Amino acid sequence: MGDLRVRFAPSPTGYLHIGGARTALFNYLYTKRNGGKFVLRIEDTDVERTIEDSAEKMMESFKWLGLNWDEGPIVGGPASPYQQSQRQDLYSKYAQTLMDKGLAYRCYCTPEELEAEREQARLAKKAPRYSGRCRNLTQEQTREFENEGRKYAIRFVTPDQGNTVVNDLIHGEVSFQNEEIADFIIMKSDGLPTYNFACVIDDWLMGITHVLRADEHLSNTPRQMMIYRALPAPMPKFAHVPMILAPDRSKLSKRHGAQTVEEFRDKGYLPEAIVNYIALLGWTPPDATREIMSLEDMVEVFELSRVSSTAAVYDVQKLTWMNGQYIRQLEPEELVQKLIPFIESAGLATREELAPRKDWLIQAVITMQERARTLEDLAESMEFYFRPPGSYDEKGVKKHFAKPNVAGLLQKCTEVLSRMPDWSLEACEHAYTSLAQSEGIGRGKLIHPTRLALSGKTFGPGLFDIMYVLGRDETISRIGAAIQFINKLL
Repeated sequence: MGDLRVRFAPSPTGYLHIGGARTALFNYLYTKRNGGKFVLRIEDTDVERTIEDSAEKMMESFKWLGLNWDEGPIVGGPASPYQQSQRQDLYSKYAQTLMDKGLAYRCYCTPEELEAEREQARLAKKAPRYSGRCRNLTQEQTREFENEGRKYAIRFVTPDQGNTVVNDLIHGEVSFQNEEIADFIIMKSDGLPTYNFACVIDDWLMGITHVLRADEHLSNTPRQMMIYRALPAPMPKFAHVPMILAPDRSKLSKRHGAQTVEEFRDKGYLPEAIVNYIALLGWTPPDATREIMSLEDMVEVFELSRVSSTAAVYDVQKLTWMNGQYIRQLEPEELVQKLIPFIESAGLATREELAPRKDWLIQAVITMQERARTLEDLAESMEFYFRPPGSYDEKGVKKHFAKPNVAGLLQKCTEVLSRMPDWSLEACEHAYTSLAQSEGIGRGKLIHPTRLALSGKTFGPGLFDIMYVLGRDETISRIGAAIQFINKLL
């Protein structure tokens, strides 16, 4: 199957979380940097928590981010199937192998008995730990339990002494005392494998050489190492990437805003920006001052030695800033294609309505591109190009409309604009400059109320850009509506 093989193995119990995407990205970068294979495996044995379309949505998110897998669902590969629900016979087979070796056993303990053990430990102020009461059952005891109709789980026999040392590629040497690890379940009473068992069997049979996963799995690693040694099977190298925390250094949750890749996509973030941003959560490139990097750039310089062992802090403002940088790098025509679904979602126009106005839309987008942060924000901020303002900014009205002679000045603007021989950005600017000079006033006295009249706002693109995109008739019409508003106001 080749040399270096790395996998990402999500559970379809939700959609692709930003933390999971970062872990997958580190797997991808490490694999591509070292010429290996990136394997995607779906760990769907938690039937109760599995969401029906979760796996499909996750794979859509991976593709959208550009993290294409070499082996896995859809693309196949020599170690198929890549979905745990289709590999049940393998887990049963190797559980039996361990039992035949005396390294695993049937446990008939009921939930009530196990809870009683835990309660006893709590009362004694000890950490809950399975006593191993089923480890040495006699044949008679086993028959008795079977006759009672008890279902059994399969537990792995853990060593009572010594340490299990994880040589983690990020954290270094981490030691766990074996006596603190009780005999743990590898096959549940419903016949399904537990995480710690299934992932070992799969990683072994899929030839995985390096396991890069989230920090939270570090405590699972000694159990998995015990299983590798018991089979016996080649031990992969482990690396546990740091957690991602919220700005207040608490665990990232819904209250901190969007969490899944799908949510960010629907809000108008670009995949390149998300990949760039999450790569820098816990990884420092050789040039620490460089922030904007393509996926290809990252592959060239990615090293695990530059991944931090401490938690990274998530900052959506930084992501939004970075997204704006990527939007500004897009060719206007490409940006328009990405923007059209958001224009439709905002109720401004349909794709069919926009088709004959492509050149106009490109011109409108060009005026807004430098200020854009997300595609959603960009579409919403372009509303004034599609329809006249339904209201005017209150502070703007007080500052620019509620003054003597403003209506008269705007009326002169419409007269000048209507007489212009051609309609261009330069011609509009020249007309306003000439009018301001003839009136003996600064251009701002004309520009600010006109901007408010056209867009309803006191900020945005250059006024003459707006006028050019709107066209002569629409510009004059909107100024006329503002004049009526001002006359009523005064």
